[in-house]
Amino acid sequence: MRLNFYSLSSGSSGNCYYLGNEFHGILIDAGISATSIRKFLKNIDVSMRTIMGVLITHNHIDHIRGLEVLTRKESLPAFTTDKIWKSILSPKNKISRDCIREIPVQQKFKIAGFDIEAFPVCHDAPETIGFHICAGEKKITIATDLGHICQTVAPYIKAANMLVIESNYDEEMLINGRYPPFLKARIQSDNGHLGNRQTSAFLADIINDNISHICLAHLSKNNNTPEKALQALQQIFSEKGIILNPHQQISILNRNIPTDILRLIE
Repeated sequence: MRLNFYSLSSGSSGNCYYLGNEFHGILIDAGISATSIRKFLKNIDVSMRTIMGVLITHNHIDHIRGLEVLTRKESLPAFTTDKIWKSILSPKNKISRDCIREIPVQQKFKIAGFDIEAFPVCHDAPETIGFHICAGEKKITIATDLGHICQTVAPYIKAANMLVIESNYDEEMLINGRYPPFLKARIQSDNGHLGNRQTSAFLADIINDNISHICLAHLSKNNNTPEKALQALQQIFSEKGIILNPHQQISILNRNIPTDILRLIE
């Protein structure tokens, strides 16, 4: 079976990812407009009729911008925890109540053949989760918007064949940038975001031959560049004598335009 991973958008302007096979797929987050989601999926010949649901990591607008329309107009089931739903729902929004699905944390559930487990991450929202998705023998872990990699998160990352992980900011760019001190402190806190060196050092410690794809995600517009994120990873890998095998791939997920489809074959 061939699995396709497709990043529609990744960054503070909006986050949305697609994972699917030849029959059906799921979305992870809906932080761009429903119109853009439909358009980008159509560009890769994926019909909205094949989307079985959307997984929501937390309530920040760059992860739920398109959720209301997807539930109302597409009747797309949306899956997240009770606590996150309580932080999203309000009298003002028009999310279809018929599409709300509550999920447990660290307990497996199924959507159209995918075995999925949500796990808690540390971020400055009422609750934030990542997702570990099993499709046959392949395992995909998505962990964005986290200030540090705690003991709860690490096992899911280590078990992945494909890893989508935040590499939000370049440390020098953030320190020397225009953000006010309180915002810099928030970003660098344990409930903020992962910097390039944090992410790279952790990946250097856990890299193994079972990891075929590393996707660096949620890069800051003002405090990072794709070049700096990749350079940080390459530098730390070089310092530790790590050489990737020919089948391992590193991708930088784009902020504003979809990234090329990544294919996993089991």
